[in-house]
Amino acid sequence: MSIKTALPAAELGLYSLVLSGALAYAGRGLLEASQDGAHRKAFRESVRPGWEYIGRKMDVADFEWVMWFTSFRNIIVFALSGHVLFAKLCTMVAPQLRSWMYAVYGALAVLGTMGPWYLGLLLGHCVSLYVASLLGQPWLCLGLGLASLASFKLDPLISWQSGFVTGTFDLQEVLFHGGSGFTVLRCTSFALESCAHPDRRYSLADLLKYNFYLPFFFFGPIMTFDRFHAQMSQVEPVRREGELWRIRAQGGLSVVAIMAVDIFFHFFYILTIPSDLKFANRLPESALAGLAYSNLVYDWVKAAVLFGVVNTVARLDHLDPPQPPKCITALYVFAETHFDRGINDWLCKYVYDHIGGEHSEVIPELGATVATFAITTLWLGPCDTVYLWSFLNCFGLNFELWVQKLAEWGPLAQIEVSGEGLGQGLAGSLEGVHCCSLESSSHTWPPVRNFLTTTSWLSRQWLPLLVSSTPFCGVWTPGPGCDGQALPSLWSSVFPSLTTREGCPGDSQRPKHIPRTWGSPVGRTSDQLCPLSP
Repeated sequence: MSIKTALPAAELGLYSLVLSGALAYAGRGLLEASQDGAHRKAFRESVRPGWEYIGRKMDVADFEWVMWFTSFRNIIVFALSGHVLFAKLCTMVAPQLRSWMYAVYGALAVLGTMGPWYLGLLLGHCVSLYVASLLGQPWLCLGLGLASLASFKLDPLISWQSGFVTGTFDLQEVLFHGGSGFTVLRCTSFALESCAHPDRRYSLADLLKYNFYLPFFFFGPIMTFDRFHAQMSQVEPVRREGELWRIRAQGGLSVVAIMAVDIFFHFFYILTIPSDLKFANRLPESALAGLAYSNLVYDWVKAAVLFGVVNTVARLDHLDPPQPPKCITALYVFAETHFDRGINDWLCKYVYDHIGGEHSEVIPELGATVATFAITTLWLGPCDTVYLWSFLNCFGLNFELWVQKLAEWGPLAQIEVSGEGLGQGLAGSLEGVHCCSLESSSHTWPPVRNFLTTTSWLSRQWLPLLVSSTPFCGVWTPGPGCDGQALPSLWSSVFPSLTTREGCPGDSQRPKHIPRTWGSPVGRTSDQLCPLSP
């Protein structure tokens, strides 16, 4: 259905150059707007004193980010440091008990943060899904899991359950929704894996060890139970060569990202400007474009920092967690437009691939996408914006398959076959030509391939009248019949991924096309994902 290719370095360099120039131009207008609005009355609540020695204020509109690195900074550092310390001690003294240590430490952290009643509420959801797993009915487990998730997303049940949290604090709502939502997904994964492998006899203790692993508890990412259990069950895990260096690099990169965001907020008030529409309406179009782009990138950086810190701790515990989301600037393939790789894995394994099969038939694919985005809508919280987002993504995935089926339809397929036959008949007129074009690539999007086949048929009718039997050099790669050295076209030299295929000269020095495998869940990794989650 979709194509996943590696763009050549020259093409990526060209895009980077254009993007850098556009961002520099837009950033200049955004910096001027931030300076002009720093003293506006509407900015007083969210633009606070920052680097006073150089006269810079700071944008503090994102209370969650501010809380992480002010009020809750010491608590977060203390909790994660304690987790790492006790994990190391337990690994040295009794490595067979390290999973129990993780669970007890995580449960105590939840107890101290949210209170005993909230902990009891989550235990109730865990037990209910464990009992459902004993019946061995996947539909029952999935239905109960979705019902539990809906109870944390819809009133009046959400208001009633939020009352189980002890006390009030700034991040209470964030921690409540994060801990509850991810608990339901983890318990559902456990129940479905128990139904899929009844011979393994997973216990309630295995579920509690899985759910109360502290680094993943509140904010994810989520690992499916089979992966977590297999990695955590290793009594004497061994690190791969260079893994500690990669862990240090990831931790250092998270620190650099935090410092970069802090510096950025002292010069660009990207979170405060949108709150003053009167001021924003006076900005030039370039500044507005830079404002929108900066907000999108900030959301990615925020998630990357959060997942980066959590993944660093998880890797110290010998786990292989899902990777952070890919930056939106680097996205050029629809199959990579998911945001949370862990939730994407969960949806693909238990819903999308299970219903859609090989994703080659229209009706099963429609059912798979509708079911998947219905669950995604429930996870994000039903509202008009989420409805629109889910509809457009669902339509996009199905439209891609419809176009492929249309391209395989008789008349269009016949045009392609006819074009190939005419091409063979013209081989004598174009002796020595190696036609390594987009139309003949097996990885080309079918409508584009058919369009190029049709246009190439027209060119083959007229080209012999223009060039007679003289070999054509200068655009195609020259063959033995060409006199002299042909100059490759600018297009094929700059964008070889669009002009080469397997078997063409020079392919060994160029990036290979990697066709995407949709249907096979075997060997699925974080880099082979379907674009389903936010």
